[in-house]
Amino acid sequence: MGKTRSAGARGKAPGAPAGARGCRARPSANPFEVKVNRQKFQVLGRKTRHDVGLPGVSRARALQKRTQTLLKEYKERDKSNVFRDKRFGEYNSNISPEEKMVKRFALEQQRQHEKKSIYNLNEDEELTHYGQSLADIEKHNDIVDSDSDAEDRGVLSAELTAAHFGGGGGPLHKKTSQQQGEEGQQPKSRKELIEELIARSRQEKRERQAQREDALELTEKLDQDWKEIQTLLARKTPKSESRGGKEKPKPDAYDMMVRELSFEMKAPPSNRMKTEEELAQEERERRARQEAERLRRMLGKEEDEHIKRPKHMSADDLSDGFVLDKDDRRLLSYKDGKMNVEEEPSGEASSSESEGEEGKGSSEGDPEESDGPDGPSGLESDVQSKDGSERTQEEQRPNPGERSTADDREAARAELPYMFAAPESYEELKSLLSGRSMEEQLLVVERIQKCNHPSLAVGNKAKLEKLFGFLLEYVGDLATSDPPDLGGINKLVVQLYNLCQMFPEAASSAMKFVLRDAMHDMEGMVETTSRAAFPGLDVLIYLKIAGMLFPTSDFRHPVVTPALLCLSQLLTKCPIQSLQDVVKGLFVCCVFLDYVSLSQRFIPELINFLVGILYIAAPNRQSQGYTLVHPFRALGKNSELLLVSDEEATTTWHRRSLPLQWAGRLKAQTETEANHTRLSCLAVCLALVQRCVTVYGALPSFHDIVQPLRALLMEHLAARSCPPELQELSRSILTEMEKQPKHYRPLVCEKSKPVPLKLFTPRLVKVLEFGKKQGCTKEEQERKRLIHKHKREFKGAVREIRKDNQFLARMQLSEIMERDAERKRKVKQLFNSLATQEGEWKALKRKKFKK
Repeated sequence: MGKTRSAGARGKAPGAPAGARGCRARPSANPFEVKVNRQKFQVLGRKTRHDVGLPGVSRARALQKRTQTLLKEYKERDKSNVFRDKRFGEYNSNISPEEKMVKRFALEQQRQHEKKSIYNLNEDEELTHYGQSLADIEKHNDIVDSDSDAEDRGVLSAELTAAHFGGGGGPLHKKTSQQQGEEGQQPKSRKELIEELIARSRQEKRERQAQREDALELTEKLDQDWKEIQTLLARKTPKSESRGGKEKPKPDAYDMMVRELSFEMKAPPSNRMKTEEELAQEERERRARQEAERLRRMLGKEEDEHIKRPKHMSADDLSDGFVLDKDDRRLLSYKDGKMNVEEEPSGEASSSESEGEEGKGSSEGDPEESDGPDGPSGLESDVQSKDGSERTQEEQRPNPGERSTADDREAARAELPYMFAAPESYEELKSLLSGRSMEEQLLVVERIQKCNHPSLAVGNKAKLEKLFGFLLEYVGDLATSDPPDLGGINKLVVQLYNLCQMFPEAASSAMKFVLRDAMHDMEGMVETTSRAAFPGLDVLIYLKIAGMLFPTSDFRHPVVTPALLCLSQLLTKCPIQSLQDVVKGLFVCCVFLDYVSLSQRFIPELINFLVGILYIAAPNRQSQGYTLVHPFRALGKNSELLLVSDEEATTTWHRRSLPLQWAGRLKAQTETEANHTRLSCLAVCLALVQRCVTVYGALPSFHDIVQPLRALLMEHLAARSCPPELQELSRSILTEMEKQPKHYRPLVCEKSKPVPLKLFTPRLVKVLEFGKKQGCTKEEQERKRLIHKHKREFKGAVREIRKDNQFLARMQLSEIMERDAERKRKVKQLFNSLATQEGEWKALKRKKFKK
């Protein structure tokens, strides 16, 4: 029933036009259209709003609010000026008019005195009345005295008024009439009266000026008399009395220090420190100049003439031989009172000088020419002939200047160039370094780095990154040469370190490539022969260099970690078959200890290898307290490789370090030399054991780790077949092992999880809400509530924005409709006026035609 509504109930007739519908008044509210919000039950403390409402009420309120706000902003969108009433309290109904006036007056006074009397604290507020101060009015300075003659003060005189403004029967006419009656003369004209008035005013002005001058003269005279009297009255106190009254305080230490610091000379500012790019650029420019100088000397070119070099002058030189090149003096004369400087052309001056010199020569040569054949002229011919023979001999001899130039050329050719281009391949680098001493090779590498610094050009970085790989390959060639140049490798490590610091990523990639290649070769050998041999000296040196270039104490490192794995593989998969293998294995143990010296990481492969070396050197092996593992064997061909049974070799042996060249190639040795080598290997092994005791002494399981080493050392001491020096070293190692603290673990029961008892208490699970939000925590519920609230507010904002846009669209459409209607009205009015004019014109034309 509520859905079926009749036309009469709505207040509209079905056939009524639209205009009639809009003009009819709205009837009373239909009870079926009233919206009632009913509650199922009452909730205490909840306020209900809009329990009953008519349809369209909220819509009308929203339309009214948009009309007051949005429509107003839309109409004022292109207006920049806004009228604002800034009067205090004008629209505040809570303030009384008296309070408004008081507050406005206070603000006005504050605005006036804000800048004028901001620092004047004792100035009172000045009240005014019609521009006059109330304080001056209260003094009554302008009270008019009835007895005084100043009644007409401030009022124009009658004569002046009559003279300037005219008038009827005023005082001036009365006076003239009286004078005419008394004197019987004719009255004066207006012009005469004005002239008399002007003459009288000038006379009064002169009198006032004379009075002022007399007053000034009297004042000056009085001042002079007062000065004369003042000198008699003045009394000066003596300096002793004035000083005795107040003593000048002496400055303390702090004031003296402050004054000294104020007068102390300040240090001049120093130049700023140059950046790495600027230093590289300066180094390149310096080397370019040196290279240009070397090329000039090699080609034998002379120095530039325009470059002036200082000549050496002795301290006792008095400059007696100083001669001017030419006479620059000019003749000075005066002509007609003006100075005239005569300039001689250079050609004439030079010709005159040459003529003078020739004249002198001829005059000096006259007596010689006058001599006979026995005179000096005859001797002169002989001297000339001798001089000619000497000149031919001197021409045949080399000139000492030319000889020094040739020596300079040879020295320049032998000198290293100062500029080198970065090599693009290993062959180029090898060609640059081959045939040179190690110092020159280091100098060449250093100059390549300086001339191709990354800050000088874009592609220099890639060139230097390649140089690191080339240097690594060159180090490998030096290690595999016969004999290996270990000193040169040691010096090249510095250049490798510098390049590694500049390009760590490229250096790590190059080192990993070298190690990967070595491991690949070893794995291939293991797959084919089930065993691998120790690598060459180049791989061992690469492993040593990796520990010097990269940090070995990191838990994981892209270069050091693979190197550690490679070292462990060498100690476990490479069997000992000769003394050369023993030397290589001991070198690997030294590198291993260098790697773990800081991190104190336990390496079981290292301990196992040292146990094996001590085992193959022990004379009486009891195999108690230790077990041999691969690559060592208890029985076999090489189980007694380091055993020395010759007492003569034992007595003649002297301890020395093992040369690393033996790892590359071991020369043929006699039996005694071989025994000495075995004893040296045993000494190095004992030194490594002592170092292991130092590194791993702080570990809790240290005594368990060194138990095999302790047992083998006891066997060596019991046999007494080793030299006394090695026996003493073994005793010191055992003593250090015993000195290390023992870390015992207390006995504890095995930890096991207790079995819980059976409980019959029900498990309570707090259910916060039912439905979709069941099982959520409080934070999750708060998050979902905020998400829901945000979604609801977002939808409401979008809905309001859409309604605002529709409202503005309706307003714009209504404006367009109004403008169109106005335009149509004006067009229609113009057409009507034109039609009227056309009718009148036709009517007038018709009348003329009839006539």
